[in-house]
Amino acid sequence: MSDNIIIKGVNKSYGKKQVLFDIDLTIEKGMFGLLGRNGAGKTTLMKTLAALHKKNSGEITVCGVPIENAAEIRAMTGYLPQEFSMYPSMRTDEALCYLGTLSGIPSRECKKRVTSLLRRVDLIEHRRKKIKELSGGMKQRLGIAQAILHDPKVLIVDEPTAGLDPEERIRFRNLMCELAEDRIVLLSTHIVGDIEATCEQIAIMDSGKILWRGTVSELLKEAEGHIYTVNVAKRFLPQIKKEYIVTGMLAQNEYITVRIVSDAEPDLPNPVQTAPDLEGAYMYCLRSRGCDVCGGDE
Repeated sequence: MSDNIIIKGVNKSYGKKQVLFDIDLTIEKGMFGLLGRNGAGKTTLMKTLAALHKKNSGEITVCGVPIENAAEIRAMTGYLPQEFSMYPSMRTDEALCYLGTLSGIPSRECKKRVTSLLRRVDLIEHRRKKIKELSGGMKQRLGIAQAILHDPKVLIVDEPTAGLDPEERIRFRNLMCELAEDRIVLLSTHIVGDIEATCEQIAIMDSGKILWRGTVSELLKEAEGHIYTVNVAKRFLPQIKKEYIVTGMLAQNEYITVRIVSDAEPDLPNPVQTAPDLEGAYMYCLRSRGCDVCGGDE
């Protein structure tokens, strides 16, 4: 049995509205990042890979199993949706045991597995708390625990750190990297920092299409020569934002240092070509492929 996901020519429509267009991807074991703006089609693709939505055409195999074998796909896949919720009045350990029972895990084994998972996601001290009493970060970690309760070969997480504070975001990223050591972990997000901190293999998606596929290093290289910094008076900032993609600003008294994406050297005072960061490279990728990202706004 192979340890990859192969997607060939996949299309998906809701009624007359097409939302996925000829998706081609191969996702290997380890951590893989799918980066894209809200509305890019990421969630539809994630649900399709988890056998929760049916494609209209194309082929998908998950670890050698055709996506049409939905029951087998779900048995080997853990899924944490963008909006995760569980039974709010149940205790943390009770909820996981209940889900384990629904998954057919024997009672004694399930209790051991729940204890082990709560320890792994750093919730063992909160096992008797009601779910409604947990913080947002704790609920997301509980979501991961339920997603891997049946020890899946594939873990799909959709926008997992949106709304988390910096400490919880770091904790969650670290957990994802640990889980990716022995399975495929597919992380879908619009937050560039999550990709930068966890993934080397990535794809960029927009308007239902895969725009780019490769490594973080390759994406940064593609943006070389297209990132600039300029130091200008603050009064010029509105005009700069109209003409260029602005990815960073640092105010210094009456002046401001602006980081911009530009196809050519900008017509501004003393522009300095700057090594790209991932956010700038991502914005350049969108711009160079015809996406509307004017003025630094998504």
